[in-house]
Amino acid sequence: MEKTYNVGKISGLGLSVEPLFIVGTIILWMVFSGVGRLMLDFPLTQAIVVGIIAALLYWLSEIVHQLGHAYAAYRTGYPMIGIHLGKYLFFGASLYPENEEPLPAAIHIRRAFGGPIISFVLTIVSGVIALILYPVKDPIWWIVLFVCAINLLVFTIGPFLPLGFTDGSTLLKWWGKR
Repeated sequence: MEKTYNVGKISGLGLSVEPLFIVGTIILWMVFSGVGRLMLDFPLTQAIVVGIIAALLYWLSEIVHQLGHAYAAYRTGYPMIGIHLGKYLFFGASLYPENEEPLPAAIHIRRAFGGPIISFVLTIVSGVIALILYPVKDPIWWIVLFVCAINLLVFTIGPFLPLGFTDGSTLLKWWGKR
């Protein structure tokens, strides 16, 4: 069993990580720094700083996505108990009580849609900010554009891919049973 570290609470939910979270963060930092240096022509120090900011904003976007699930779960009356980061290297997982009673398909479906919905809202907000900042095109604009793109591609559209650990897998499993 993987070692899990409880790192606190957010909105009343337990927040935990495992060693893969650190590995994923380092990989994200290296990739985002490389993009900043090689593709955006940032000076090395700036690329490293922007890379770590982008990695942290990636995880913040994951937390916001999970909070969307938590809100939807709360509204169904069957709330989440925590968020676990790094379960799937670059992704987190919603944690529900182990002894949760069997739930109707409609509850699972409503909870699954919560994450992509809030991620779509974050996509729109960051997209509008990117449009406002567009004439500047400095590192801040690139970071906001990154938040928009990550939330659209990874946390709004990506969850609908049925990969076994995504919202799409949950929807696929429960949609026909509703």
